[in-house]
Amino acid sequence: MADSEFVALTHSSTLRRLLYEALTALGLDPTDTYRRAYAGAALAAPLLEAREDHDSAPRFWQALEGISGDVDIGLHLGEVMQPRPMDVVGYLLLAARDLRQGLQAFVRFQHILSGGFAARLEEQGEQVRLIIDLNYRGVGSLRQQMECLAVLLAKMLAAAAGELPLLGVDFRHRAPRRFAEHRRLLGVEPRFAQPHDALILPRTMLARPSRSASPRLFEVLSAEAEKQLAELVENQLLARVRYWLELNLGSAPCTLEHCASALGSRRGALQKALSEQGSSFRALHDEVRRLRALRLLDQGLGVREVARACGFAELSPFYRAFRRWQGGTPRCLAPRHGSHGA
Repeated sequence: MADSEFVALTHSSTLRRLLYEALTALGLDPTDTYRRAYAGAALAAPLLEAREDHDSAPRFWQALEGISGDVDIGLHLGEVMQPRPMDVVGYLLLAARDLRQGLQAFVRFQHILSGGFAARLEEQGEQVRLIIDLNYRGVGSLRQQMECLAVLLAKMLAAAAGELPLLGVDFRHRAPRRFAEHRRLLGVEPRFAQPHDALILPRTMLARPSRSASPRLFEVLSAEAEKQLAELVENQLLARVRYWLELNLGSAPCTLEHCASALGSRRGALQKALSEQGSSFRALHDEVRRLRALRLLDQGLGVREVARACGFAELSPFYRAFRRWQGGTPRCLAPRHGSHGA
């Protein structure tokens, strides 16, 4: 399996359509904005009906503040976005019995909206945290994207369950200089540099009945969502675990426990699910390490750099792993006179 054969995560046309409309509402020409963000790349044309390469999104969001001249452009895009349902996940939220069922459906089918989502629901005492992390290879949380998404999701939840008082909002990115627009649009002053991006709600809100509840429609929509989720090749379990490993390898602990938590699962459940697909976390970890090592060595990086990038603290275990992968020590790893592989 070549490195290029890793299945890329993507995001759906739904969020892209809302973004396209919001840019227009703010007086920004969407086509020109995309063209400037991608500097003439093929992705400049907004293909509203297609799923876009997930890892191209940071380029757009990182350029948006400079293009618009608005330091709070993410918040303002979220403000003008219309929280109407445009896909099966949006309709499920409206048809749910109550907010709890709606949020459980959102978490269950989150990857229909975005392959990079790592959303989950955590109930803690009198509060509930809706974690809405979006992950990209080699990129931290994107301020403008997450602030836009926080405002949009708060509006979507309010549309389904009525007035929704937020207790708090957490962001992974660093604090901006001013918070006035955050307070105006979110109703609270967010906390920054937190472990997760999250909306914090009163736990009692979970039992609030949906204003448009329809048990039969929810059942039909759930079946359709299961079908759509199964058809998304990029969201199959093995691809998602590989993606998480690619994202964290060499920069964070890559253990079964950490991976299960990031995917909203339990250690045993993830282990069992991987086994049912004829694989294991160790095998996937090994595969991702091997492919990264081959790629980086081919690019001419020093052995120590490659070992660190593959999550090895010492050279000895890296050499042993490479011999196992390759059936012997290749010439590129053979010690050179006067060198320790640096």
